[in-house]
Amino acid sequence: MLLLHCTLIIFVMSTAQKLRELLAQPEIIIIPGVYDCLSAKLAEKAGFKVAATSGFGIAASTLGLPDYGFLTATEMFYSVSRITQNISIPLIADCDTGYGNALNVMRTVKDAVQIGLAGIILEDQEWPKKCGHFEGKRVIAMEEHAGKIRAAVSAKGDSNLVIIARTDARAVLGLDEAINRGKCYLDAGADVLFIEAPQSVQELEIIAKNFPDIPLVANIVEGGKTPEISTTELQKLGFKIVFFPLTALMAATEVISACFQHLKTQETTANLSNLMKFQDFQNLMGVPEYLAIEKEFKN
Repeated sequence: MLLLHCTLIIFVMSTAQKLRELLAQPEIIIIPGVYDCLSAKLAEKAGFKVAATSGFGIAASTLGLPDYGFLTATEMFYSVSRITQNISIPLIADCDTGYGNALNVMRTVKDAVQIGLAGIILEDQEWPKKCGHFEGKRVIAMEEHAGKIRAAVSAKGDSNLVIIARTDARAVLGLDEAINRGKCYLDAGADVLFIEAPQSVQELEIIAKNFPDIPLVANIVEGGKTPEISTTELQKLGFKIVFFPLTALMAATEVISACFQHLKTQETTANLSNLMKFQDFQNLMGVPEYLAIEKEFKN
């Protein structure tokens, strides 16, 4: 048991430190959203240096429900822990509000460290929370969330886990309040600032000017509230991370829907486009390697 614990800590240190090294480099980090082991494998295969999960994606893929606070901490960590076992690149997890008060946040952080996450996102919405681009959000007091950030920093110990503080105050209390909260959360010890759902390029510029030396997150949800400007433009403004949290989920949903419609109407898969070859899928899943191991240990 002690050996297993030590192995986990070493792994956490390596992925978290790698994320910190990327944050220290001048290039913007493009991070795709993943929602299961398969999408995470594909992100790594495509050459991305970091991946991230979203509560939206995991709620949709595992529960078939919207991002309305239905996803529990247990369900989230069940999915995320399996993703960390399947990829070698750093993984950032959307941990919603930390699933309670400062004590709950501390447990969330310790679980995150144990399963090998490189970073987590903690937001200041009231529970049950909602997708950052939905209407009707509510936020807790700034001082309360600052306390939760301090608790997260304390709980991570020397693991190098990256704490990303997110505020959803822009939609509720305005941009000025979101900026004030961002400063407070950074003072509390957050490593990265994520002001959710600015609604114009001008607002993105204002955020960047207020935090010139801080790693900033831009969150691009296609059809959402934040303008879909290029990563090059975001880097020029001063942003360090750009999340595309739902792109893969929406693309997969569209392709699967078209596939099923084709099968229903045509009653055959002949002439069905966008299918990965069976052999290629086997290679992605590591079937040749497992066959070799099976052969090695076969009687």
